[in-house]
Amino acid sequence: MAIVVNMPRLSDTMEEGTVATWLKKVGDKVEEGDILAEIETDKATMEFESFNEGTLLHIGVQEGETTKVDELLAIIGEEGEDISALLSGGGSASAAPANEEAPAAAEAAPAEAKEEASEAVDLPEGVIMVTMPRLSDTMEEGTVASWLKKVGDEVSEGDILAEIETDKATMEFESFQSGTLLHIGLQEGESAKVDSLLAIIGPAGTDVSGVAANFKVDAPAAKTEEAPKTEVKVEAPKAAPASAPAADKPVKRAATPVTENGRVFVSPLAKKIAEEKGINLTKIQGTGENGRIVKYDVENYEPAQGAAAVGKFVPAGQEDFEDIPNSQMRKAIAKALTNSKFSAPHYYLSVEFDMENAMAFRAQFNTIPDTKISYNDMVVKACALALKQHPQVNSQWFADKMRLNNHVHIGVAVAVPDGLVVPVVKFANEQTLPQIGAAVKELAGKARNKKLTPAEMEGSTFTVSNLGMFGIDTFTSIINQPNSAILSVGNIVEKPVVKDGQIVVGHTMKLSLACDHRTIDGATGAQFLQTLKGYIENPVTMLV
Repeated sequence: MAIVVNMPRLSDTMEEGTVATWLKKVGDKVEEGDILAEIETDKATMEFESFNEGTLLHIGVQEGETTKVDELLAIIGEEGEDISALLSGGGSASAAPANEEAPAAAEAAPAEAKEEASEAVDLPEGVIMVTMPRLSDTMEEGTVASWLKKVGDEVSEGDILAEIETDKATMEFESFQSGTLLHIGLQEGESAKVDSLLAIIGPAGTDVSGVAANFKVDAPAAKTEEAPKTEVKVEAPKAAPASAPAADKPVKRAATPVTENGRVFVSPLAKKIAEEKGINLTKIQGTGENGRIVKYDVENYEPAQGAAAVGKFVPAGQEDFEDIPNSQMRKAIAKALTNSKFSAPHYYLSVEFDMENAMAFRAQFNTIPDTKISYNDMVVKACALALKQHPQVNSQWFADKMRLNNHVHIGVAVAVPDGLVVPVVKFANEQTLPQIGAAVKELAGKARNKKLTPAEMEGSTFTVSNLGMFGIDTFTSIINQPNSAILSVGNIVEKPVVKDGQIVVGHTMKLSLACDHRTIDGATGAQFLQTLKGYIENPVTMLV
């Protein structure tokens, strides 16, 4: 269903806004949180964030054009959706559901109430009433999440007064006046309708108790108390000097320094970053709309040579990147691993094996002419033998059944430039260590040369991933579905170990078994690792 986006009230005194820039065009996809446009208010140029998702179907106000608050700004909906009915009605009628109730409410009001005279109270000189702003196009009321200023604090134009919760998000509310915070109309956690009294700012020491008491607040609370009959007459903003730009045209500001009446035009985030880094905003050239200083300008500001920078962090360098299209292999890996991680309930069992006997065994085995086996070959063989004793770990999960495999096909993860492939050593439990070594070497070579056939990468019942050769001590892997488990093998580390009550130099290796809890219970996984430990720490048993 199409949603009408109205011109938001982005400041407490804003009556109309000018579209400085559209960041989306008709036909573009819009996500919640995307910046739709930059809106020029009576005080500043501000980014306007979308609170809806869909396709931008219509733009009602072109760049440089001005319209009043709550008038049609844009329409967002489903691609190809018919919005002729909304456009024929001008958009404003369907834009704000709350406005539809207004006529009925007016008719229900007693006639005598309309005729009652209200006592007008002039504001003390310099006092400004700050009202609840409309911070989103659908906002009808707001809640004060937190005050960043307290009564008695000095407030400068541009300071963040409070954080306001709207119907869509929590947003910072910036002050557009300077003075002392004399009164807070809503405490933290309290809510009120748009345009209700939020705070009063003015000269220090001014008594505003009477003004605050007589300001009519339309709070959303379901109370039936009669509102005070006395109204406060809020003075309109003073007219700009004759030399100021016309009110119906966007204000064109100088590039740097970007100031008007002593105010630097800067986004709240950029101002916050500048304060943290001790950067003088008047020294920065803004790159935003009409010279507005944005986050990028502050983060990339470099002071002139010779400027004092003692104790200050000076950002340097330039952001640079390169977009690389995802290969088909990368896409396939992403899809498979994402599906596995979020569909299979992974859990992990970690162990540390004594590798002294394994090291001695390999050294002796490799003395045989034309024979060379790796630690990874030994791990593959040990896993194959252990899996025959624990078929549950050699299982596969399907939607309607669990398959216990009597054969053992072990996938061996191989890193290639485009990602990761898993060639399969078939019937690994029936092969000798030299046969496994030769098979892994051949398959790894084919993988790196992109010569693997689909048949050589299919049918695994268990997977081994080894990063020990890269110096990784321990890690966990994502299960290669439909397998139920994957073993992560780390580096052999020389370290102090305790043997027979004595601390001696030893060699250990850490392994982590990732299990799918749908097929493998914790005790089953632990028993498999105990069997594996027997083979790794006493490798001669693999030859029996």
